[in-house]
Amino acid sequence: MKKIMIINGPNLNLLGIREKNIYGSQDFESFFEALKQQYPAVELSYFQSNHEGGIIDTLHEIGFSYDGVVLNAGAYTHTSVAIGDAIAGITTPVVEVHISNVHKREAFRHHSYLAQNCVGVICGFGLNSYKLGIESFL
Repeated sequence: MKKIMIINGPNLNLLGIREKNIYGSQDFESFFEALKQQYPAVELSYFQSNHEGGIIDTLHEIGFSYDGVVLNAGAYTHTSVAIGDAIAGITTPVVEVHISNVHKREAFRHHSYLAQNCVGVICGFGLNSYKLGIESFL
């Protein structure tokens, strides 16, 4: 059984409440329950933190034992050299995902400090970006 961790960064705990025109109206917890039903042969885990260090600590904890990480680091994507370094330092492959198409948004969102250390980047498919990330490991 494959072990895949989904990690969400800052403000993604507000999915379904915040900026519904960008992020949709579904909360992540119910979406995650549906993912577990859709992928019964995958051991899916979920972690969310609004703190950079929490994301880094989780990557370090699971980064040598899981089969994949689907990471939406939120705004840290565009600011965190430290998360990029954490990805580079682990052996578990990481796919960067975004709900919105970051390239259709503000210019500062066009650069990722994570992408060069990830096996791929998926953006713009709403919550289905996470499904595509999972599928990339299967």
